[in-house]
Amino acid sequence: MDTAGKDGTINHIFGAMNPQGCSVVAFKEPSREEKAHDFLWRIHQGTPRRGQVTIFNRSHYEDVLVVRVHKMVPESVWSARYDQINDFEKTLVANNTHILKFFLHISREEQLERFKDRLEDPAKQWKISDADYSERKLWNDYQAAYEDALSQCSTRHAPWYVIPSNHKWFRDLAITRIVFQYLEGLDLKFPEPSVDIAQIRREFHEAKKS
Repeated sequence: MDTAGKDGTINHIFGAMNPQGCSVVAFKEPSREEKAHDFLWRIHQGTPRRGQVTIFNRSHYEDVLVVRVHKMVPESVWSARYDQINDFEKTLVANNTHILKFFLHISREEQLERFKDRLEDPAKQWKISDADYSERKLWNDYQAAYEDALSQCSTRHAPWYVIPSNHKWFRDLAITRIVFQYLEGLDLKFPEPSVDIAQIRREFHEAKKS
């Protein structure tokens, strides 16, 4: 939901990563070109290259959330997308992409407090929009849509993690631990050097002697 802390989470957890190998893709309302393709077309273009890390700020799940709640397409269309999403993610994993999905869960009361904070803090007022409050009226509809997306699209190869996010420190700690443990489990190694290290060392020591 709005104010759950997507941007803050990305900044706190991934801000220390090398920007040469890490990027963020934000998915907003589809463009005319994107609407001319299937809903996963623009998503596939945002997936990471081999050896890279990409963080999605929003994602293909908007097409079973916002699209569903606002009845942009018939139920027969959005309900078929759960299987399409699962197949898409399974294809990515089969081609050596690792997927972690985090749902930042806040209470309705906490969201209202964060809206108030935006109103009072000049540094955050730019974030305020009419949509924040109009979407809040659809809270129950969104919760039902989230529950279905989480239950139908949390798979062994691409699990969903529901993160209690009323307290930002706990949100960041929980996600950091999950990401750290997952990366540790991959047993990553530095690439092999492309030069003869022993030879370079010998030449270095010889140069020092002379």
